[in-house]
Parts: sequence; structure tokens; C-alpha cells
Amino acid sequence: MMKSKIILENLNKLYPNATCELNYHKPYELLIATVLSAQCTDKRVNQVTAVLFTKYDIFSLAKASIKDIEDIIRPCGTFTRKAKYLKEIAQSLVKDYKGEVPNNREYLENLPGVGHKTCNVVLANIYGVPSIAVDTHVMRVSIRLKLAKPQDNVSTIEKKLMQKFPQSSWIKLHHQLVLFGRYNCKAKNPQCINCPFKDFCAYYTKISSS
Repeated sequence: MMKSKIILENLNKLYPNATCELNYHKPYELLIATVLSAQCTDKRVNQVTAVLFTKYDIFSLAKASIKDIEDIIRPCGTFTRKAKYLKEIAQSLVKDYKGEVPNNREYLENLPGVGHKTCNVVLANIYGVPSIAVDTHVMRVSIRLKLAKPQDNVSTIEKKLMQKFPQSSWIKLHHQLVLFGRYNCKAKNPQCINCPFKDFCAYYTKISSS
């Protein structure tokens, strides 16, 4: 059986209902939460956005003081830069799309703080655009399972995953790889004993032979 098929089958058993762990009710909330998640845990972001989204909608956020935004998002880290991003994003969406998040990759990737990965997350979850966002968890798992090489950058890893797995699986696969990396194949002390991928895991091969 092909490795990619084995991976999909087991991830479907482990995480049959995998979804985004960022809390949001509106498209712009997911965009903002994903920007805040850079170098920050989803759990921490959810705590911050619970306050931020209660106080502001996209229109009031566009007019909010940077200081107030900073005070709220401080726990997310790099808060001075992120506060500036959030206000500029809100202003752009209000001005250009009446506060809506468009299904427009070029536009979104030109917003401050919104890179390719963030855009993939938003378009996949809001519009169902087939894509695989490569974060630290997806990168780590991909390299350990020899789906990518240690020297590969995020762009190369994304392309390799898209080549190895059917397009219909991409959105769910992204969430499954994130959850697998977050809770099973952790950076430190991964749960190798019960892992269904030990036979072709570079990390397990290394530790079991040492």
C-alpha cells in the first residue's frame, strides 16, 4: 500500500472530524485569529480573541486606538507589530470590501501580516479552496514521515504534500497533520510507542537505533 494512503487512513482514524482549533464566527475573525497565531499557540489566541471580538467588530476595529489593541493582544507576543497589522487589515477590508473577506488570494496576501500560509488557512476554511497550510507542526511531521526533506522550505513542503495526496483531502489533511503534530508527534517527547507510522518515520528510526 502506498505510504500516502496509509497516512490518510490512519489520520482519518485518529482525527476523523479534524477542524481548525481557532475560535471564530465570522470570516474576518478567522483572518485576524490566524494573523495573531504567528509564534503563538491557538489556545492563547482563543483567549485573546474572546476579549477582542467582544469589544470590536471589523468596523470599530478599523477605528480603534493602536494602544487599546496592543493592550488586548499583548499575550500573543510581538503585539506592537500585530496591533498595527490588525488595524490596517480592518481598514482595508472596510474600505475595499465593506468588511467582508474576499475569495481573492492576491488581495489577501498583500494585506499586512497575511502571508501565504495565513491565506491558505482562510481560503480553505471560509471558501473551501483546496490548500495545505504548512506551519511548524505540518513541517515537522512531513519531515519525520519522509514526505519532505529536512532542508525543504515551507513552499517546497506544500508542493510535495499536494503532489502526494489527492486534492480532495488537502483541507482536512492540513488540520489532521496540525493535530497529529500538536498532540502526538510533538517536537519534544513525541508519542512514538503507539504511532502507526513508526515503520517509515525518520525520527523513530534514529532514536530506536541509538
